[in-house]
Amino acid sequence: MAGAIIENMSTKKLVIVGVILLLFQAFAFMVGGLIAPSPTTAVHYLATKCVDTIKHREETKWFMPWGPDQCDKIRTFDEAMAKKIEANNIVFAVHIPLPNKEMSPWFQFMLVILQFDIAFKMYNQIEDGALVTIDVGLAYRDDTVSEWTEMAHSFEQRKLSCNFTTAKTYENEGRYYECDLMPFMEVGSVAHKYYLLNIRLPVNERKKVNVGIGEIKDIRFVGIHQNGGFTKVWFAMKTFLTPSILIIMIWYWRRITLMSRPPVLLEKVIFALGISMTFINIPVEWFSIGFNWTWMLLFGDIRQGIFYSMLLSFWIIFCGEHLMDMQVYSTWVQGSGQVKLCQSCVPSIKIFTELGCQPTKNLQDQTERNRFSVYWKQVGPIVFGSFCLFIFDMCERGVQLTNPFYSIWASDVGTELAMAFIIVAGICACLYFLFLCFMVFQVFRNISGKRTSLPAMSKARRLHYEGLIFRFKFLMLVTLTCAAMTVIFFIISQVNEGHWHWGDHTVQVNSAFFTGIYGMWNLYVFAIMFLYAPSHKRYGDEQSSGQCITGDAGANSGEDIQLTTTITHVDGPTEIYKMTGKEAQE
Repeated sequence: MAGAIIENMSTKKLVIVGVILLLFQAFAFMVGGLIAPSPTTAVHYLATKCVDTIKHREETKWFMPWGPDQCDKIRTFDEAMAKKIEANNIVFAVHIPLPNKEMSPWFQFMLVILQFDIAFKMYNQIEDGALVTIDVGLAYRDDTVSEWTEMAHSFEQRKLSCNFTTAKTYENEGRYYECDLMPFMEVGSVAHKYYLLNIRLPVNERKKVNVGIGEIKDIRFVGIHQNGGFTKVWFAMKTFLTPSILIIMIWYWRRITLMSRPPVLLEKVIFALGISMTFINIPVEWFSIGFNWTWMLLFGDIRQGIFYSMLLSFWIIFCGEHLMDMQVYSTWVQGSGQVKLCQSCVPSIKIFTELGCQPTKNLQDQTERNRFSVYWKQVGPIVFGSFCLFIFDMCERGVQLTNPFYSIWASDVGTELAMAFIIVAGICACLYFLFLCFMVFQVFRNISGKRTSLPAMSKARRLHYEGLIFRFKFLMLVTLTCAAMTVIFFIISQVNEGHWHWGDHTVQVNSAFFTGIYGMWNLYVFAIMFLYAPSHKRYGDEQSSGQCITGDAGANSGEDIQLTTTITHVDGPTEIYKMTGKEAQE
């Protein structure tokens, strides 16, 4: 085999492959923008105030806000005071979903946000650092007549963060505070049709429980779940892409193993990238439709973390391997007074030794090539950062497997820690992207250094090398574009309303972001494995036999620069892999 496909495939065929991949990329964005609905739906709920008339109840009673078995309700707390109903006997009930609707496993997850409506009173103001203690229970059932089954129960605390924008005077009593939304509950699967929340705000003045929290008028909730239509589109994409990446990965590794030499580091890393892409593609989410797997959100985060860690590491090794010094040999030819610098591959050491060639000091740099340990300074921080994010995820979603009401944002320490993780992760992502740009710049600079040897070659060889240089530069620019597109589309999805109107069609920008970026990573991994697979073609008989070309430019200085134009099946890396190394020093 002579080099990689990117080196030997004709320009016409490469253009056809590029156009096909570009069409698939456009289709991936169109699927999300024009076919799939918005990724999530938000539903607003207002808690109903139920009265628990029985004290010291031994068994748990669930209070329904509506329906044939609805609870005894009150409208306001003034009515409760008139009826001498204590605060401990008031239960806030919320039924999910709204009447005449059902939840579905296609919704995948359920996130609930909490907000208090608190009125200002001169004698009952919100104290600084006030904590609300919540006694909350969650139950489920799958029809409208069966009994409710308890799913979770917990005592939680949430810190109030409220502002009163007007003057605190008697004239402004009754106006509402502006309170921040608070995380309340997250469930990793929606396996049942109906859910019921019962919430109490127990008051104990002696223990200072729910004292100094103002006059709570109502409790509002926002339920967020994934759209069933988007889930079906997402599952269909994963189901289609899984065999595509799996087939190209098997085909790629088979071509590698057919070679008489062992795989080099870059080829191993490309194969590992294909494995990680296949791991994230496997549509195990299909099982969540029939099974109550609450750990699917955590499992999805772990799969994404593994893939992105592998992708970031691949880019570092991909650029680093092309920056390694080329192996250079020098020999003194008796009687000619010439020094020949001959680039060769590791398996050819014995040949040049027999000819009297001695490796220069750059050979020491070449021995560092193909060793994963060389990149521990670059890959180490990526692995460490991924491990820290995994610990952070386990601290929240790991705990939520047993207590869906837990949130790391509920405490000051947890909030500061979470914000620190997010800020540091954002800074590290920007620094990584800048570092990647710097490495690509170094590769481009070294490629430009090789151009000084091109004029000394024959026209056919010069055109061949110029084509290789253009192809490799284009591939590196595509790599940077993929990294930048992720950041750009994330920003766009945050600053717009989520959809644009285009004629009679509504374009779901957030859905297009998810499907487009997901399709982009699959197409990128597909292209890398295809283009870097060993080719069955040979570029010329002279090159395939491993001969070197002696240029004329160095004759006056007593030196000949020799460049191996292709790599035979007994040699090591591809031609691009070698020719983009650092400029060999004489």
